[in-house]
Amino acid sequence: MSNSLERLTQPLAGQRVHIPHLPDYSVLRHCVRCARCLPVCPTYQETLREVQSPRGRLALLKAVAEGILPPTSAVEEHLYHCLDCRMCNTVCPANVPIGECILAGRAAFAHHRGLTWWRRLVFRHVLISAERLGLALWPLRLYQRSGLARLVRPALRALPGPLARLRTMEALLPPLSSRPLHVTLPTVTPARGVRRYRVGFFLGCMMSQLFAAESRATVDVLSAAGCEVVTPPGQVCCGSPQDDQGDRVQLRRLARANIALFERLGTLDAIVTDCAACSHTLKEYATLLADEPTFAARAAAFSAMVRDIYEWYDAIMPPTLGNNATPPLRVTIHDACHLTNAQGVRTPQRRLLGRIRGIEVVEMEAPSACCGSAGIYSITHPDMADRRLARKLDDILSTGAAVVVTNGPGCLLQLRAAVRERQLPFQVWHISQLLARCQPISAGGIPSPGACGQGEVEE
Repeated sequence: MSNSLERLTQPLAGQRVHIPHLPDYSVLRHCVRCARCLPVCPTYQETLREVQSPRGRLALLKAVAEGILPPTSAVEEHLYHCLDCRMCNTVCPANVPIGECILAGRAAFAHHRGLTWWRRLVFRHVLISAERLGLALWPLRLYQRSGLARLVRPALRALPGPLARLRTMEALLPPLSSRPLHVTLPTVTPARGVRRYRVGFFLGCMMSQLFAAESRATVDVLSAAGCEVVTPPGQVCCGSPQDDQGDRVQLRRLARANIALFERLGTLDAIVTDCAACSHTLKEYATLLADEPTFAARAAAFSAMVRDIYEWYDAIMPPTLGNNATPPLRVTIHDACHLTNAQGVRTPQRRLLGRIRGIEVVEMEAPSACCGSAGIYSITHPDMADRRLARKLDDILSTGAAVVVTNGPGCLLQLRAAVRERQLPFQVWHISQLLARCQPISAGGIPSPGACGQGEVEE
């Protein structure tokens, strides 16, 4: 033990280990260990362990770069305890991109140690497009339609230990549409009335397969607002799952394919997506491919066009939506981590909801705190995810809201599953569902006042 302590305290010349994708050593050194990140970090809040904090993870990566620690599975495991919520980024006085460093560390370990077999299977063969994801989901569609779910669910609840993850996965599964949206949505959805904009629509894999009605509402609202919506067939995954799990090779492949696809659409006013994780990753293509001569400028142009659906709605919608309703519908906003903490999008969603008559917006205490979904985190780390979910549910319930609005597919899965399982007195809507319900479409194609808040709230 004494030898280990002496080794840890010896001064070092600097970086001694160079692994591809390892965060820039000069960036790792910028952490001043001020502890500002500790109170906002979900895993530190739950464990009070330094190694489970943002600065602790940076210290691990720095120790690997300096040769103090070998790049072992134990170090890698600590990197994957992070939810990648990016709350730490929002409070760091030194502006260290902590979340990005942790993802880069995962990529470095994946390069050094190789991707696990299940990551290769899932992120190179399944979660690469809506079509591929659909092939993997058809047994689950059969499971739901055959009535097996009613028989299996009680047995899953009795599973002990690690097998309980199957219960978590089954509980998250929403009712699956028989036809995902990418199959039914036309390539071009014309504007209703006068065309004001021409937008490319990036339809996320999860949105098409699991939330077809929500994305259908997005296209309808855009069309009603005067947008010609072009949804090119052949889209592949944005790459967010691959980035989260350290597969930078596949992430780059997907980025190049999407850029080339949307370039063929001609002149666009924006590239819009209604998935917060997608909008964040698409905006990152410019940084991701900055070192590729044939794609650097193209990636920069592509990313500059990307707008999250909240940003685009805020830009194009009229000053007033909906009408006065009695009583008003009480709504609270859950900010997806990759929307607010990663992209810095905080104001557009609040400004947008502030225009809708007939709703009362009540802020929860921590709207951008992670709900525990975090990609596949609720499956790989169910105990920690459940703790974060409990905090989020308490925060929501304290508002007395009837509806929670968000645009993260993982958030929709996590929160809706909690509502179903615990019979909670609120519902979870995608922002496009709220707009579609609050604004019947006028003949001129511009959203007209509706009756938001009247009648019963339906899922």
